[in-house]
Amino acid sequence: MDIDQAATFLAGSILISLGFVIVIIGVVTVNNIISKFWKPIKWIHDIPGMAPHRFATAEELKELDKSTIPTLDKGTK
Repeated sequence: MDIDQAATFLAGSILISLGFVIVIIGVVTVNNIISKFWKPIKWIHDIPGMAPHRFATAEELKELDKSTIPTLDKGTK
C-alpha cells in the first residue's frame, strides 16, 4: 500500500464516518418531530419477564426515610 492509497483510505473512512453521524442526527431529528404527532412505539416494554419501570412521585420522595439511603461518605472520617 503506497501513500496515495493510504491517504484515499483515510479520507474515505473519515467521510463515511461523518456521513453516518449526519444520518444519525437526521434520524434523531425526524424522530423528535414525528414523536409530537404520533404515540411512541413501546416495543422494548413488551419483552416477557421485564418488569415495568416507574418513577417515584414527589409525594413518595417526601415520605422516603433518608436514614436508610446509603451514602458514599460514611466511614471516611
